[in-house]
Amino acid sequence: MMSDVETLKAEVKKASARAMQAKMDLHDLSEELPQGIENVMEVAERTRDAYALLAAKKAELKKMEAMT
Repeated sequence: MMSDVETLKAEVKKASARAMQAKMDLHDLSEELPQGIENVMEVAERTRDAYALLAAKKAELKKMEAMT
């Protein structure tokens, strides 16, 4: 059975992978402009949300590790 810290570390790793993928999607989209211009806001918001989740998970992990 994984500890809460280990579980949270796995969640941070997944969130990091999602954030990096979103960043790459945004980068790829920017290189194709003006083609795909209608998708910019959606991809940018998804990227922002992915990095916000990653930051929240990292903060939660830091707090949990400080308590142990």
